[in-house]
Amino acid sequence: MPKLHHRLSSMDATFLYLEKKECPLHIGSTSVFDGPLDVEAVKKHVSDRLHLIPRYKQKVVPDPFAISHPTWEFDENFDVDNHIFEVETSGKIGLDTLAEIAGEKMTYVMDRGKPLWELFIVNGLEGGGSGMIAKVHHCMVDGISGVDLIKILFDIKPESDPPPPPTETDKEKPPKLDPTRKLFDSILGSMEEGMNRFLELQAGMMYLAANLANPKIAEKLPQMADVLPSVAAPVAILPFNKECNGERRLAWSEYSFKDARKIKNVLEGTVNDVVLTLISESVARYSRLHGTETVDRKVRFMMPVSLRQKEQRGSLGNLISIIPVEIPLEFDDLATRFEYVNEKTAMMKETRLAESILTVGAAYSLLPAPMQSVIGTLADTPVPPFNLVATNVPGPQIPLYLTGREMLAHYPYVPIGYGLGLGVAIFSYNKELYFGLSSDKGAMDDVEKFKEVMDCVFEELLALADEMAPKSDSAKA
Repeated sequence: MPKLHHRLSSMDATFLYLEKKECPLHIGSTSVFDGPLDVEAVKKHVSDRLHLIPRYKQKVVPDPFAISHPTWEFDENFDVDNHIFEVETSGKIGLDTLAEIAGEKMTYVMDRGKPLWELFIVNGLEGGGSGMIAKVHHCMVDGISGVDLIKILFDIKPESDPPPPPTETDKEKPPKLDPTRKLFDSILGSMEEGMNRFLELQAGMMYLAANLANPKIAEKLPQMADVLPSVAAPVAILPFNKECNGERRLAWSEYSFKDARKIKNVLEGTVNDVVLTLISESVARYSRLHGTETVDRKVRFMMPVSLRQKEQRGSLGNLISIIPVEIPLEFDDLATRFEYVNEKTAMMKETRLAESILTVGAAYSLLPAPMQSVIGTLADTPVPPFNLVATNVPGPQIPLYLTGREMLAHYPYVPIGYGLGLGVAIFSYNKELYFGLSSDKGAMDDVEKFKEVMDCVFEELLALADEMAPKSDSAKA
């Protein structure tokens, strides 16, 4: 495992500064397994592997002098019993009830007095299965590093191989610092973070300059120039853009990855284009159901994009940017919508928009940590900068196992708040696309209706692909 940083980066710390009761900032998932999970066996399985992910035994400690960002410190009272729990149920339950339980667990802010992760085992599913609800604070991981953790905790076969034993380095813990050393550590930590972000900003500006000199990218600049000013404008308020109260409601859907590939092949785009077409059309129909006019209106997505390179896989923390994607709500047909989405996303990829926006983020990171913290507490605005969050994370395409039980489904969860009452997370696993819809009850109390709309739109996209596919290619995926 790469060496873990002692102090939170500006990006990681932002997820702490922005968190409040109405906007708990953990990511998570709910997995379904083919049989009951023994809680004690899961505790042992996780405990035996914690030395491979030492961050899971560390807690966030505020900087004692309020000079720099918080630090990661080993929890001297760590006890796995404080992190893995069994949820009691009365009788057999279905997926709808499991989603209700998951919504309850995702509602509350995590206790910062212990390492910021929790697992909840739910036995008694109909058919003899079980569920596992996972919560991990966003300051610890982003979507891609979360997938890396799955590779450590899960097995690719029913029989679990013993993990490598802890090394002497794994057993070492840093010495405690006296007050004077802590003060210098805070000062040096603040200086180091500022210098790293300055170098990042400088490198980003050079990267942008090199891009501007590229003739292929220069051709796209007029289109790119239209993107950023539009994002500065207020969004059109949609039915789920209301004040949030923090109470979470979840709904889940799953679609065949083979079907999604068929759609993207026939319509000549990417799976991500299929996803954006599906969600944007669903937003349009859901909005009309709630009496919202969609003519001359757009939906603006906040789409996190991982910038984690191959050599950085396995490290925790966040290495993400966001790209704003605006899509008109009104289109004559799904084929025209898909074509628009494909052209829009292709332009953003070619102009490396995510890297450009990260450069803007680096400028914010140059602010002193106390000022970033204050900005976080004042971040609430009457009009949100986006309509909803949409994130798509690729997962393993083979079955995974936990203590001998096969994982049959994996529904992701993305945090929402600050007027964004709906989030859509997509996770691809074992040839299926799993959609996790998270809503805030105060802003959107009928997320199940959005799921129904989305299921209908996907069926229409698949029917369109069947209709447009050449007869000789109709069986291809």
